[in-house]
Amino acid sequence: MKRVPLFINGEFVQSSSQQVMPVINPANQQVLAEVPMATATEVDLAVASAKAAFETWRLVPVAERARVMMRYQALLKEHHDELGEILANDTGKTFEDAKGDVWRGIEVVEQAANVPSNMMGETVANVAGGIDTYSYIQPLGVVAGITPFNFPAMIPLWMYPLAIACGNTFVLKPSEQVPLTPIRLIELFIEAGAPKGVLNMVHGGAEQVDQLLTHPDVEAVSFVGSTRVGEHIYKTATAAGKRAQCMMGAKNHMVIMPDADRNSTLNALVGASVGAAGQRCMAISVAVFVGDSYEWVEELKERMSKARPGVWNDAGASYGPIISKAAHQRVLGLIEKGVEQGARCLLDGRNVQVEGYPDGNWVGPTLFADVTTDMAIYQEEIFGPVLCCMRVDTLDEAIGLINRCQVGNGTSIFTASGGAARHYQSEIKVGQVGINIPIPVPLPFFSFTGWRGSFRGDLHAYGKQAVRFYTETKTITSKWTHTEPSVGAQPNMSINLR
Repeated sequence: MKRVPLFINGEFVQSSSQQVMPVINPANQQVLAEVPMATATEVDLAVASAKAAFETWRLVPVAERARVMMRYQALLKEHHDELGEILANDTGKTFEDAKGDVWRGIEVVEQAANVPSNMMGETVANVAGGIDTYSYIQPLGVVAGITPFNFPAMIPLWMYPLAIACGNTFVLKPSEQVPLTPIRLIELFIEAGAPKGVLNMVHGGAEQVDQLLTHPDVEAVSFVGSTRVGEHIYKTATAAGKRAQCMMGAKNHMVIMPDADRNSTLNALVGASVGAAGQRCMAISVAVFVGDSYEWVEELKERMSKARPGVWNDAGASYGPIISKAAHQRVLGLIEKGVEQGARCLLDGRNVQVEGYPDGNWVGPTLFADVTTDMAIYQEEIFGPVLCCMRVDTLDEAIGLINRCQVGNGTSIFTASGGAARHYQSEIKVGQVGINIPIPVPLPFFSFTGWRGSFRGDLHAYGKQAVRFYTETKTITSKWTHTEPSVGAQPNMSINLR
């Protein structure tokens, strides 16, 4: 059985841990590999390796660090299809969706290659007589990243390239469910010229995560995953005096105005709700129809019914399986609750089958109408190909409904009215807003800006905010005189600069 290695001090090494978990193909339950839960000593070694490498890496000129990222993004592009195939086998995603995962990560690496301009400080000459003030942007030290199963390329690439380009060193703890893609990402990073110790990888669960969160040599932690885990990580890391940014759960709404373009809106709803089997933190899981647009639900049902799950290399498949048996059962249970609580189930995906793959974690497109806010399918993040439809009379009623939701990751409005769109983007309390765009994940020169219960921290992922998260600002105030030494000067007893 293939055993997934750790990566410590520039080398792939086998863990001495006897505690392992199977890596399972969700389409057929085949065991692809075993992933070890790293020992406490191995986690310490990974952090120590990163700490030692930081002492030299932080002194490498920022332009040289950027060139490593330039070479890295070129290699990622060269191996795009290969990475997509590894990722598809690892997660069950369709090949095109897997390649999209890789590509969105490549975009962040390209931004990391532009890091010198984002590391520029500020200068003001002669703030007082002969006195200048200027600031430097400097790296923190060792930082850690804890990443989820649903984007095993994109989300690690959100983190370590930018952190390392800023001059930090990194310890990655990827999801134990999908550890195969990060191995190839690391191999290409080595090929790009990354020195030993700059990037390290350990595997594990809660025990290994807690060790990183409380380790005295880890300065900051980035996390993407569930709300329950994210709350624990934020509280534990900050209590230990570390910076933390935690991107967490979501319940994303799309508002459909009666004047929206019917065809593009319905297509957007289908793709954004069942794409990737709904296993996206930016998936649309609630459609809020305003007024007469609710009449479109029957046509939405017809279009959703044409989407079907399948294996990664089935060109006709719309999406793949749910990641695990436990997650599969949870999705089926929530669909059952929706039926029990009185939602009108227009499409029921519980009994879908994929020919030749009877053991896959399949869920067909599922569509509920007449959903209310007290139902479990509205209150919980389903993380499956399930769309809940609601009707309101006015745009302001839709805004009020969404603003009462505890989470605020993403939302969108489909309309032909610029006034309606402007009112929506102004009044909605959600961090990422799409206007006639169903999944408004920003390109990486902006930041990923979830709000409220979808985020804990002060600085968001990638973009300029991530540079600030991974760095510290040092401000220098200096005085140089080009005159003869002063004679008889009196002590300055105030805090005024003189």
